[in-house]
Amino acid sequence: MESELQRLLAAVRPLDEAAMEAARSRQSRLAKPPGSLGKLEEISVRLSGITRRVHNRLDHRRILVLCADNGVVEEGVASAPQSVTAAQAVNMTRGKTGMSALASWFGDEVQVVDMGIACPYECPAILDRKIAQGTQNIRYGAAMAREQALRAILTGAALAAQAQADGIQGLGTGEMGIGNTTTSAAVLSALTGAPVETVTGRGGGITDESFARKKQVITESLRRNAPDAADPVDVLAKVGGFDLAALCGVFLGAARCRIPVVIDGFISAVAALCAARLCPAAAGYCFPSHASYERGYALAARELGLSPWLLLDMRLGEGSGCPLAFQVMAAACAAMNGMATFEDAAINDGYLDEIRAKDSFTV
Repeated sequence: MESELQRLLAAVRPLDEAAMEAARSRQSRLAKPPGSLGKLEEISVRLSGITRRVHNRLDHRRILVLCADNGVVEEGVASAPQSVTAAQAVNMTRGKTGMSALASWFGDEVQVVDMGIACPYECPAILDRKIAQGTQNIRYGAAMAREQALRAILTGAALAAQAQADGIQGLGTGEMGIGNTTTSAAVLSALTGAPVETVTGRGGGITDESFARKKQVITESLRRNAPDAADPVDVLAKVGGFDLAALCGVFLGAARCRIPVVIDGFISAVAALCAARLCPAAAGYCFPSHASYERGYALAARELGLSPWLLLDMRLGEGSGCPLAFQVMAAACAAMNGMATFEDAAINDGYLDEIRAKDSFTV
C-alpha cells in the first residue's frame, strides 16, 4: 500500500497556469471595474486551473460523508454517546440532518460511507468500507496500524475516482464520528507544533470539566505516541481516525482527478492539511467554505493558505458548509460564463487603462 500511495501522490499535477492566465484575460475583458467581483474572480480562475477550461459549470455535485468512531471517547471527551455516530449516519441517508437538508435543498448528492462505525445499524444506503469498529483509544497507544491508515487514505482516493466516473464536477467533504474534534486537534497539534490549548475547542459542546479533560487527554496522547510531524501517515495512524484518513484520501484523489473539492470546517480542514503535507500540489484543488467556530480551524486554514468565504458562526460539521460553498462557486462560474465583455457590450474600455495600471481602489 505504501507504493500505491506514492503512485497516487505522483499522479497529482499542479494547476494549469496557461488555463488560469486565459481565465484572467477573460476576467479583464468583462464589462465591469477590474477586480470588482472579488473572490468570485479568484474562484473562477482557480477552477480554470483545475479543469483546464475557461468556462466551467458545477451542475453535478456530491458530498462525501466519512463516518467512523473513535476509541478516545472512553475518556469522556465528548458529551454525546458513541451510538450517535451510527444514528446520524442513517439519518443523513434520509435527508434528516443539517447537512443533508441543505444538500437536498440545493440539489447536491450525498454519499454516506462507513469507515469504522462501532455500533450496529441497518441501512443499505450507507456504503460499507469499514476498516474496523472504531479506532483504539489514543491515550494508551496508536489509533490504528499504519496499514489501516494507508487503507483509509486509498479508500478515500477511490471514492473521489468513482465520483469522477459518475460525472461529478465538484466534491464536498463531510464526516460523522463522536470524538473526532479530539483526534483532529491532536493531528493539528502534531503537524504544526501548535500548543494543544490553541487548537482544542469544545466540539459539540462539553462542560468545563470535560473540556479540561479533553486537553489533558490530547496532551497525554501526543506524548505517548510521539507522532512524526514529517510523516502525515504516521500522525494519522497514531492520533487520527479512520474518517480523517479517508478524508485525506478524498482530497488527494480529487486532486489526481482534477476535481475541485470543498473543505467544510475544522475536521475536514485538518484532513486537507494532511493531504497538503503529503502532496503540496493538492492544496490548489481545495476550496474553503465557512469560517468554523471551532478553535483550531483558523490555524489549519492559514497553513493551507486559504481564507473562508462565509462568516456564519457554524460548527455543525457533517459537510454542512459544502452546499453553501457550492453555490458561491456556481455563482463564480455564472459570472464568468454569462457576462458580456466590453466588446460585446459595445463599450470602449480605454478609460480604464490608467486604473488598471495601478491600485486605484484601495482607500
